[in-house]
Amino acid sequence: MKKQTKFTPIFTFILLPFLLLGQRQQTIELANLYKKGKLKSVNREIKIVSSDSGDYLNIVENKKEGIVWLPVKDFKNGTIEIEMRGKDVFQRSFIGIAFHAADNINYDAVYSRPFNFFAKDSVRRIHAVQYISHPYFTWEKLRKENNAVFEKEIINPPNPNDWFTMKLVIEDTNVKVYINNQAQHSLTVEKISNQIRGKIGLFTADSSGGDFKSIKINYKK
Repeated sequence: MKKQTKFTPIFTFILLPFLLLGQRQQTIELANLYKKGKLKSVNREIKIVSSDSGDYLNIVENKKEGIVWLPVKDFKNGTIEIEMRGKDVFQRSFIGIAFHAADNINYDAVYSRPFNFFAKDSVRRIHAVQYISHPYFTWEKLRKENNAVFEKEIINPPNPNDWFTMKLVIEDTNVKVYINNQAQHSLTVEKISNQIRGKIGLFTADSSGGDFKSIKINYKK
């Protein structure tokens, strides 16, 4: 009985945040997953790069979309936060997160275009962060039929050549996007697809690569 008395408060203390929030949380160092053979790459070569701040994942540029799938297969609602880095080169940097994926073709994604963060052209700045739902709702279709609805400007954008975070807050019918933990979201959209759960992956669009360091996932019930 004495052992139970000592153990129970400790056990309750550990579980309390999860019980209160109704969430399960995990932080994934992507380089470690790669070393363990836990990542599955589609149409992209991936490498590990060492730096003073630790190892990170480099996705090499290639034509068409590329996705690196994480060992996460049943994400529904919650938050996904990725630390990533692109570059300020026109039409050569599209980096983000795929989610609610059924397979390599059917998925939702949110990505940024760092080369538009500080564009002098106000129209280009509106194209800084984008939501898509493949295969039917591509960025071209959404821009043509719903201009400036599924893509927005980032107010106080980060350095396009530096590391920054992008957090998705995903609920049943909508997605909100926050850059560098800003209080105001940069983009909020109604989800288009009927897919409400699925896989998570690192997304790079046509002709783009990118650097990815870590990802935090909170699963909300």
